[in-house]
Amino acid sequence: MVDALVEYTGSGVVTRLSVREDNIFVQHGFLSEPGLVENIAQTAAAQAGYDNVLNGVSEAPLGYIAAVDYLQIHKLPGLNTTIETRIQVKQQVLNVTIISGTISCAGETIAQCEMKIFIRT
Repeated sequence: MVDALVEYTGSGVVTRLSVREDNIFVQHGFLSEPGLVENIAQTAAAQAGYDNVLNGVSEAPLGYIAAVDYLQIHKLPGLNTTIETRIQVKQQVLNVTIISGTISCAGETIAQCEMKIFIRT
């Protein structure tokens, strides 16, 4: 659900994804709402994985979406479009990371939410 990691800041990342017909979350020519939420979660996973690479840890942590809050979806991206997803880590307490995520397409914000992710250790 992530084609490329394009920016890393330590407390957040930006990824890109091309919406293709073979994506399990594409329905009727559009990336569905669950697909947008999963893309935000996968962007957070990309950030956690890249953190591990930088710290010399070879195994990626396993995470689960614990909660999605303040979800707003303004538009669904169509086939053959590219979305850019930005996440920012807001807080990390024990095994729970709280992030804010924003998805844009062609410079327009199309979805955003806050997400709690439980990291299994």
